[in-house]
This record gives sequence, C-alpha cells and structure tokens, in this order.
Amino acid sequence: MAGTSCSSDIVLTFSVDSVRVVPGLLACAVVLGAVIGVLGAGLLCWYVILPLLSRKVNDSEVTLENKKTERKQDACDSSSKAKKKIRIRESRLMPLIEEGDQPSSNGVEAFALKAKVVYPINQKFRPLADGASNPSLHENSKRTQLPNQMFEDSAGSSTESLSQGEKENGSSSTTIHSTTSLDRFYERTFPRVNAFPEVLICNSCDVKLCLYSLCLQSLPLLDAELRREQYTMFVQILRISLTDLLLEKKIDRELYTHILSSKETELEELEQTYNSRITSSNQIRGQGSEFQTMEDIERREREYSDHLIQNLEGFWKQIESTHQYLHEKVKCSYDEAGRIMMKLISKMIVVENILYDSQEELAMEIQEKMIRWEHMAKVVDSLKYQIQEESECRLGAVSKSLEQLTIKKKITVKQKERHLTDLFKAFWEEVSRYNRDCLHQTKALITEHLGQRSKLAEILRSTQTEERLRFLEKAEGSADADKFIKDYHKLLETQRELYGELEDEEDCKVIDAVAELCKELYTGASQTFEKLVKRLLFQTLPEIANLSLGECEILKHELRQNLSSELEKSENERKIRIKLFQAKLVQEKQLWAREQALSSLLDKYVCETQQQTSGEVLDRLSGLSDESQKLSVQRHKFLLRSVMRMLSLRNITMATLTQMRMSRKIVIVQELKEQHALEKGKWHLQDEEQWQTQNEMEAHISEEESKLEEETWQARSDFQQQLLLDLTEANHGIRRHMERAIGQSLIHHAQQEAAKNMIEDNIEFK
Repeated sequence: MAGTSCSSDIVLTFSVDSVRVVPGLLACAVVLGAVIGVLGAGLLCWYVILPLLSRKVNDSEVTLENKKTERKQDACDSSSKAKKKIRIRESRLMPLIEEGDQPSSNGVEAFALKAKVVYPINQKFRPLADGASNPSLHENSKRTQLPNQMFEDSAGSSTESLSQGEKENGSSSTTIHSTTSLDRFYERTFPRVNAFPEVLICNSCDVKLCLYSLCLQSLPLLDAELRREQYTMFVQILRISLTDLLLEKKIDRELYTHILSSKETELEELEQTYNSRITSSNQIRGQGSEFQTMEDIERREREYSDHLIQNLEGFWKQIESTHQYLHEKVKCSYDEAGRIMMKLISKMIVVENILYDSQEELAMEIQEKMIRWEHMAKVVDSLKYQIQEESECRLGAVSKSLEQLTIKKKITVKQKERHLTDLFKAFWEEVSRYNRDCLHQTKALITEHLGQRSKLAEILRSTQTEERLRFLEKAEGSADADKFIKDYHKLLETQRELYGELEDEEDCKVIDAVAELCKELYTGASQTFEKLVKRLLFQTLPEIANLSLGECEILKHELRQNLSSELEKSENERKIRIKLFQAKLVQEKQLWAREQALSSLLDKYVCETQQQTSGEVLDRLSGLSDESQKLSVQRHKFLLRSVMRMLSLRNITMATLTQMRMSRKIVIVQELKEQHALEKGKWHLQDEEQWQTQNEMEAHISEEESKLEEETWQARSDFQQQLLLDLTEANHGIRRHMERAIGQSLIHHAQQEAAKNMIEDNIEFK
C-alpha cells in the first residue's frame, strides 16, 4: 500500500443543510468580532502606544536636563569646552535651513559669537570680564550671518545653507546622513557662474560648488572643440579619397565639389541640431536664472548625455552614408567603395586615438585648473577675513587690559562692561562697513575686468579662426592624410594653449587686483581700530579712572603685548588651517589621478571584450568575404573608440557630480579636523581627562570619515550606474549600425552568388 499511488479522487458526501447560513448566528459573530476588535485596540493603546509616548516625553525631559547639566559643567570644567566646541561647530555646519527660516538674532550677536565675548543674561550687549571666553549667547539658536560673511542675502543664497537640523532631530553629526538633509541639499540654491572671477564674490560655502559647476561647464566646451576637429578631419580625409577618384577620371569636378559641399552641410546641420537641443533644454530648465540647484545640474548632465549619444549616432550615419553614396552616385563597384571606406575608417581610427589622448590631457588640465582656482579663492577669502581676525584679537586684548584695571579697583565691573560694549559695537560697525565696501568694489572691479577679458578673448578667437582657415586652404591640395592629421592637430593644440595662457594671465590679474583692494580697505579699517582704542586709553579711561599720562602709556604697552599675543595665536591657527587646506588639495589631485586611471582600465576592458565578441560573431558568418570582414572589424573598432572617448568624458562628469553631492559632508569632516588640530595646539601639557577628550575627538573624526567614505562610495556607485546605462545605450547603437552594415554586405554577397549562378545556368542551357 505504501508503494502504490492514489489513482482516483475521493468523493465526500455531506448534507446541504450542514452548510446553511443562520442569520442569527451571523449577527452574533459580527457583534462578537467588533467587541473583540475594540478590546484589542484598547489593550494595544494601553500597553504599547502610551508607554512609547511617555518614554518619548521622558527622553525629551532627560535631554533638556542633560543640556542644562552641560551648561553648568561648561562654566566650571575647562576640559569639556573642546567637546562643546565640536558640537557647536558641527551644528553650524549641519544640514540646510528649511525655506522660510530666518536667523533669530541680529548681526551684533553674531559678531559677539565670532569674537568670543560672553554676555550676562540680563543685558544683551554687555560683555563680561574675559573677552576670550566661549560664547554663551544663543547657543541653541540658528546660525546668524556674521559680518565677515560679506555677501548679500538672496532668497536662494547659501547664507541660509547651514542650520542645526540635527539638533531638532535630537542627534548630532550622525544625522548628516539623513534623507531629509540630502533633499534639502538638493533644493539649496547657489550662484550660477560663467567665469572664475565671479566665484570671488560668492559666499565661502558656495565656492566649492561653483568651481565644480565651472568644471562641468568646461567639459562640454572641450567636447565641442574636439568634435569640430573630428568633423574637419573627416571632410579632409574624404577630400583626399575623392581627389584620387578625380585624378583617375572616375568622377568629374562638379560631382567632386557636390559630394564635399553636401557632407560639410550635413555635418553643420548635425551640429546645429545638437546645439538647438541643448539650447531648448536650457530654456526649459531656466538656464538664464542667477541661481541653480544640485538637482538642476544632475538633470542637465543626464539630458546632455542623451543628446551626446544621439549626436554620435548621427555622425556614424554620415560615415555609413558615404559608402552608399560612393556605390550609387559615384558608380564605384561595391568592392571598390569598400576599399575606399576601409581607408577612410582606418584614418578615422587614428583621429579617434589622437582625440582620446588629447581629451584625457585637457580634462586633467581642467581639474588642475579647478584646484588652482580653489587655492586662489581661499587666498582672497583669507584676506577678506583678516579684518575680522584683527577685530577679535584687539577686542580680546582690550578686555584683558580692562580686566587688570578692574582687579586694581581703578574701574568698576559695570564701567568695564559698558566701555567694552561700546568698543565692541564700534568694531562691529567698522567690520560691517569693510565688508560692504569690499563686496561692492569687488563686484565693480570684476565686472570691469570681465568686460576687458571678453574683448581680448574675442580678438584671439578671431585671429585663430583666420589662422585655421588659411591652414585648411593650403591643405586642400594635400594628398597625405597622416601629415594633415598631425599638422592640423598640432595647430589646434597650440591655439588651445594660447587661449589657456590668456585665461590664466587674466585670472592672475583679477586676483592681484582684488587682493590689492582688500589690503587697501584693511589698512583703513585697521587704522580706525587703532583710533578707537587710543580714544579709549587716552580720553575715556583717564576721565573715569583718574589715570595719569604715564599710567596710560603703561596700559598702552600692556595692550600692545596682549595684542601681540592674540595675533600670534591667530597666526598659528591660520598656519594650521593652511596646512590642512594644502593637504586637502593634495588629496583632490590624487582623487582625479585615480579617476583617470580607472577610466583607462574601463576603456581597456570594454574594448577587449567588445572586440572579442565582434570577432566571434563575424567568424560564425560564412557569407562575408575577407575584405568585408576586415571592413566590419575596422568599422566596429572606430565606433567603439568614439563611444569610449565619450564615456571617458562622462566618467569625469560622474566623478565631479559625486564630489558635488558629497561636498557638504566633506566640509563637515574638514571642519572637524580643523577644530581638532586647533584644540590640540592649545593643549601643550595634557592631563588624563584632556587625553581622553582628544581620543574621543579623534574617534569621532574617524567615525565620520568612515561614514563619508561609505556614502561617497554609494554616491559613486549611483553615478556609475548612469555611466553603465550610457554604455549600454551606446552599445545598442553600435549593434544597430553593425547589423545594418553586415546586412548590406550579406545582401551584396547573395546578389553576387545569384548572378553567378544565373550565368552558370545560362551557359549550361546554351
């Protein structure tokens, strides 16, 4: 029985009455189900939801108590200041303020925060004794605009870019990885710049994004230059091939001219179509607006990739149509047209290799130029911030000197606070005036410079255009395609170098002009600071403290010593920042070199695998002649080289977009490193608790670096997927063109075989 299987169905019999629905029982079941549901919901609310809510309330109370405890400990425990500074610095660099949020305090309070002046609770603008203490004013308020942030606000400007969104979520720097923060980063606007000098009037937090944007704008311009070079070389190579037919009297002069002019016209129309698509996309996205977002840039690059692939396929069609044109219009035999195409495509492969190498070199120059621009912008920003640092140092020095007078009972604490407040306000007003003047005069200077620069560039472009036309006129009678390719490419390289030198020279000029302007304004502001301090020492203090002239001179000497000490500290901090900034630039250079190496590996791998696949497919086709197979191999190699050149440029774009997406978090980690280095420099002799604090800071930085590396890898993977999609789409285009070309060859072979069989049949019939 165990081994036998059931071969028939089992029939169950039951009474119809046994499954009849009883309305009374059904109603009871419904009521009972509703009662059970209500009871279940009540129990769930009582035992699950209410405990969670109470725990959340308790957590918020504990958080408030912790904050109060931290403030009390901060007043008596100096070792905890480092931790608190890290939290404050992180909160100032955390995700972006939501649209509509406004700073809660005014510029005077913001300057007080930066100048490290502590105010009592009952008087908003009255400084206490130690001007070098940590700020206690509005620690939990949103970040306000500092006077040293000299740039005007706008609805989408990055003056709203930094907030304390993490504190609102009850977390610290770990929440920089939140999706909400990333969404706000995508919505954040920053200025749309078209030239490097315009970056000099951007907010410091916008500089990096603006430089990346300039890099992305430079890559399509580079591609357009190389594409024009490719089209010109194609026409010249075709001209040389047709010249041979003309000399052999297989075509006349009229047909010769018609073919070349039609090809030139078709290529011009192809380029115009491409440019019109780009222009249309820019108009739809509002390209003319003054501001842009990260979302706008990524969408623009995605659309640009689609247009680029379409344009590439259009050029392939122009080359393929040449074969058909030679066979049908010029009346060349199919094999003869194939030999001409073989020669043409072989030369175009040489052109593609030259353009690929040139593109790699020029793209690396663009990246190096971006790093130089970043260094220049940092120098200018440092000069603009110099007056802010001096104001802080002078205020701290005066605070120490007045504290000594308070200790000696020369003045009261109230008098000291009142006069220090007056001096602070005067300093703040002078710094604000410096920032306004620097902004307006820098804008005017850059506008004038860009006008002169555009005139020089236009003159140079006109001269270079005439030079290219003269070269092409001389090359019309040339019969050596290799020599033409080499000489013409060398000419264009020389012209690009001259144009690049002009841009570099003009960049240096504008940097020198802005630096000179900053120094001039700085000198005036510094002299004003000196006058304000002298008035305090030699007019105000003698009246309220009965100081003699000798005592005032002694106080002035002490003040100079205090100022010298403060300036020395500021200079040491500046050197630390410069060292970290230089290390960051070195890392960027290594990053771009690594990206270029990866691009080369991708190119090698794709070319090898695709050529191997193409060879296997051609080997399985028995209807192709040897010449047709060689032509197909060369055609596939050319198509593949042109695709890989496009993808190499797209790879640089993807790497740039990755850095743009991660720029905010890179700044956070960089600021943490800077803060740690500054705190470490202050701790010459460290006790056990300071060592522990330092280790915690280092562990925190290491954790953030790990998170940054992980998120960078994830972002790069996302963009890599886009690159693979571009490769897949381009490969589909290659496949379509190869199928069409091989299909035509097979049709021609079949026609030849049919004609041959027909001739043989006719002979047999006779």
